[in-house]
Amino acid sequence: MRTEEEAADAAEVGAAGQADPAAGAGEEAAGRAVPVVPAVAERVAVDFAGEGEGLEEMSWGMWEIWQAMGRQRSQLPIGGRVAVEPGTTLDDLAAELRYLMERFPSMRTRLRFAPGGRALQQLFSTGRVTLEVYDAAPDTDPQEVAAAVEERYRSEPFDFAGQWPVRIAVVRRHGRPVQQVTVMHHLVTDGLGSAIMLGQMRTRDTAPVSGMQQLEQARWQRSAAGQRQSERALRHFEGVLRTMPALQLPGPTDPREPRHWRAHFQSSALTAALPAITARTGTGGSGILLGLFAVGLYRATGISPVVVRPVVSNRFRAVFADVVCMVSQAGVCAVDVAGASAAEVVERAGRGSMTAYRHAYFDPEALDELVGRVSIERGEDANIRTYFNDRSTYAPPAGSEQKADPGELARELRAARRDTVFRWFAREEAQAERFFVHVDDTPEGGLRFEIRVDTHYVSPAQAEAFAYAMEAAAIEAALPEGAAQETAAETAEAPAQGAVAEAGGGWE
Repeated sequence: MRTEEEAADAAEVGAAGQADPAAGAGEEAAGRAVPVVPAVAERVAVDFAGEGEGLEEMSWGMWEIWQAMGRQRSQLPIGGRVAVEPGTTLDDLAAELRYLMERFPSMRTRLRFAPGGRALQQLFSTGRVTLEVYDAAPDTDPQEVAAAVEERYRSEPFDFAGQWPVRIAVVRRHGRPVQQVTVMHHLVTDGLGSAIMLGQMRTRDTAPVSGMQQLEQARWQRSAAGQRQSERALRHFEGVLRTMPALQLPGPTDPREPRHWRAHFQSSALTAALPAITARTGTGGSGILLGLFAVGLYRATGISPVVVRPVVSNRFRAVFADVVCMVSQAGVCAVDVAGASAAEVVERAGRGSMTAYRHAYFDPEALDELVGRVSIERGEDANIRTYFNDRSTYAPPAGSEQKADPGELARELRAARRDTVFRWFAREEAQAERFFVHVDDTPEGGLRFEIRVDTHYVSPAQAEAFAYAMEAAAIEAALPEGAAQETAAETAEAPAQGAVAEAGGGWE
């Protein structure tokens, strides 16, 4: 099974999270054609029996993504489809599903709604899950059938209390399994948890699962030690909330309908600059990308410091290193940009990100209360609605930072800019955060930025300016000052893409 994480691994402060996200899930498919799904040819019942059971409060990571699901009126489905290896039988796939359910407690967890609607997590030790089988007609592409099934799985609301959190199907052709579809709602796990799950499924790991699982997490979070951890984190948040600028994003300079736009940005030059930036600043990959994000947003909006909530996996905490569940949370970081060079901002972001990571494990409900209190005291909205989510695993090739000749590097980066691509690919009414940037690996070994904007806060032109400013900042940070100045004029001549979408040339 291949997991393509399309969800925003973040949670913004908001309502108490008691509303059922399924209430608006059908809107996810609104406005786009839904492929026709053939009738189910067979349903295979798969019984399972795993360790542990019980009823508890949701963990902090679950609460955070539950709040995001409620705000966005989406179950933020994760998963995808993949070709089945030749020779794999239906029994093999049923056994794989059984392993999945038995090994990972989050796959056996449903919600129970207490009086008043508060969601609790309930772990079951035994149960039965269904593997759906679809037959592709001889003249039908099985990949198209799998795509149609995936679309249906993503768009149909989950019953959080009455269904298991996974939907899985097999597409057969001439009686042989050829495609597999797996879709889960986001309460199951975060991005790194998905990768851990897939790795253990490939090796069929039989050692006991390690780390603190969800029920134990909830119990620890109520303990004195858990409360101290949350209080430390919230003190860090409070320091940012009380000193951050009132204006974090420009506002409705060019509001559109549909209001939420999404774009992809790929820059070979930005990726090629990363090893040299590390060599110059001593900052690691995520810190560099956060710094480039801050420079890009400042140059596009003029607002400094840039206040952002970086999504933190929390897997550096030993008890979470190998768990398959939601432990990611969004920390907070304020990066001063005005008057600083790109390299200086990268260094600041590297230091600031480490502080944000240490303080990204906290009680989301307590953060709600803090934000509400600070908002009243400041007389303005203290919610932070800008997010950065580095999901990439990019590591520069060994020795790639050893370019002794700045002129050669400058020429390489200038040439690489010719391959830069910015394309809008979606406009929708579905609710989303105000400004959210994801970073993912590409099959070619580079990076791709997915930029999601609420055009009532960030205009399309500002979003495009942000992307090209990140690229320019990467080139500047990679080069010594003299070489950077030499390329600055050309870098500033990056295409003014704000009008491309209007002309119809900027859409996929």
